[in-house]
Amino acid sequence: MTRATFALVVVTLGLGATLVSAAVSVDERTVTEIAAELRCVVCQSLSVADSPSETAHQMRGVIRERLAAGETPDQIKAYFVEKYGEWILLAPPRRGFTLLVWIVPYAALLAGVLLVIVVVRRWSRRGAAAPVEVRPVDEAMRQRIRRELAEMDGE
Repeated sequence: MTRATFALVVVTLGLGATLVSAAVSVDERTVTEIAAELRCVVCQSLSVADSPSETAHQMRGVIRERLAAGETPDQIKAYFVEKYGEWILLAPPRRGFTLLVWIVPYAALLAGVLLVIVVVRRWSRRGAAAPVEVRPVDEAMRQRIRRELAEMDGE
């Protein structure tokens, strides 16, 4: 085999490996995107993409297998919803009862802002406190105060 033929074989193999790795990375990106939308059944607070558990690893394998079989991401998510229920989705669908999950936080935030506005308006309407009435001190009280101060100084 000549050097030119050898170089051609090496370049061809290199390009083939690059194309295969590009196809695998696109597939892995899709696997990661789908896995990021699913809740790990073991960790429950992590997505399947982020979970280190063996179950999440197996779920990622199922996603790969189903992608290889030609299923769409929506079909794969529907498979997991059928198997585990809508709980498996990290972001519940915006319909029916789960619509409350999307609406209640915004409604609570709006109610809190309105409450703050009402309280601030009430405080500002009260204005300054009523002036304290200063009563004049009569002569008997002045003598008593002087006597008590003198007794305190004498002690």
